[in-house]
Amino acid sequence: MEIKDSFINVNGRRVHLLSAGESGSPVVLFHGAGADSGRISWGHVIGPLAESGHRVFAPDIIGYGDSDRPDIPYTVDTLVDFAAAVLDALGLEKASLMGLSLGGSIVLGLALKAPQRVDKLVLVDSYGIQRKVAMHQLSWLMVKIPGIMEGTWALMRSSRSMAKWSMVNVVHDPKVIPDALMDELVLEMHKPHAGRAFTYTQRHDMFWNGLRTVYIDRLGELKMPVLLIHGRYDAGVPLACAEEAKRRIAGAKLHIIEDAGHWPQREKPEEFIRTAADFLRD
Repeated sequence: MEIKDSFINVNGRRVHLLSAGESGSPVVLFHGAGADSGRISWGHVIGPLAESGHRVFAPDIIGYGDSDRPDIPYTVDTLVDFAAAVLDALGLEKASLMGLSLGGSIVLGLALKAPQRVDKLVLVDSYGIQRKVAMHQLSWLMVKIPGIMEGTWALMRSSRSMAKWSMVNVVHDPKVIPDALMDELVLEMHKPHAGRAFTYTQRHDMFWNGLRTVYIDRLGELKMPVLLIHGRYDAGVPLACAEEAKRRIAGAKLHIIEDAGHWPQREKPEEFIRTAADFLRD
């Protein structure tokens, strides 16, 4: 399956896009935060999903990958509006949406704001379904004290070993990270303004005693089919959050991927693709 590499105009911004498939229902994939992009999170998923009967699109969120990186407020609300604008730019009135981590909060926010635009919803270790992060007060201090986030990104850019260490809370077993994936991550960390969008989002979204983006109490509003895919050992968004989300969404399905952390689509790709494809096909 050929994966096309192109750019689209989204509200005057240049947005990088990977796509595959010429027919079938549309599926749009939104990646996570940190050192991420459409290619890093979804490059190996796009082809198989397209082969299962879909037109699949994976944009680089503005501020990430090869998309424009303007100096703007990278709030979750801003990114929800960006996702809607991506659908407009692709000429899609309605599509199935899949989001990983930050991308999960983006597609979840859009599903709540404009449910008529969402056919099916897949939340992968999604942000937005927890009230706090792990070690919340310590995390708040690290995010809020000037220079710490910037210094951390500088360290990761200067040392491949530090970059790999940073993945310890992303994957369950760092040994599963192949050298080729680390090459992609290091390349992403060295792009202009790397980390700026992520840092802005974190600083805006964290309070001392909780998070700004919390959709838990609104999950009952979702009426479209919803699948949650979650790594059992996710340190960032504990499995209990996905279990609570499933209880609050009528008819929702939860698939737990064993021996995986926050990145199940990279740690257990075959199981992930099979599970997502079955849901989108049904």
